[in-house]
Amino acid sequence: MMYTATLLADTLLPPDSRSLKAKRAYVRPVIAALQRLDVAAAEVGEVDLHGRAEFGVAVVARDAHHANTVLDSAERLLAGRPELELLSVQRRMHSTED
Repeated sequence: MMYTATLLADTLLPPDSRSLKAKRAYVRPVIAALQRLDVAAAEVGEVDLHGRAEFGVAVVARDAHHANTVLDSAERLLAGRPELELLSVQRRMHSTED
């Protein structure tokens, strides 16, 4: 059996991210840190807003527990970043049995 799990995180960025260039300076290191967890990660929403960023994270695993553990790590990483304010997190899990 195979599981795919996704996490969508809506965040606020610091007030000094007043341009898309400044926003990228905050977003790129976050994406790089997430990718070190062996997940697919990207900025997936709010791309034209300077003060917001929406991060998408996806993982493929052979059991649901492992997928959830990886997403827990990703969520902790995002919540622990001092430059981000985590507003909301949505998770979805799918299996080959769905």
